[in-house]
Amino acid sequence: MTRLGGIGDDRPNGPGDDLLAVARAIADAVDGLAHLWAVAAQGASLRLSPHQLRALRILEAEPGLNLTALAEGMEIGPPTASRLCDRLEAAGLLERLLHPHKRREVQLVLTGRGRQVLSEVAERRSRALAVVLAGMDPAAREALSRGMRAFLTARDGTGARTDGAPP
Repeated sequence: MTRLGGIGDDRPNGPGDDLLAVARAIADAVDGLAHLWAVAAQGASLRLSPHQLRALRILEAEPGLNLTALAEGMEIGPPTASRLCDRLEAAGLLERLLHPHKRREVQLVLTGRGRQVLSEVAERRSRALAVVLAGMDPAAREALSRGMRAFLTARDGTGARTDGAPP
């Protein structure tokens, strides 16, 4: 959990402190969702690390990336990305293909099995989330949906960075 303070920690002391309380509550919910996500993914027929799943999702969104572009997209070094791709290729989830126009460049492409595993993980995650949502009051579900849309709009509109630094 993210609450590290003591007694009275949730009481607002000034303008903006209530935003921090909301942020803490959302962070707790995100932790719960991340756990739900991880458990659902691990139940798939092929267990993959979060790093491996992320690489597959990036390649699904941008087929044909080269190793350098994948490493940059994942914010990891090329040697780490190369070892990651070695494991994914050995598992039959990824192919390295010669670029049709650049003789020295290799493209990374998901195999049918790679797409199948991603689909299975997405389905398992959606079902796990649906179970939780079913336990909510319909008005609360609608409020959550509206809130998530507003959050995404605000994030996209402010240029918020994922590293926590101001835009």
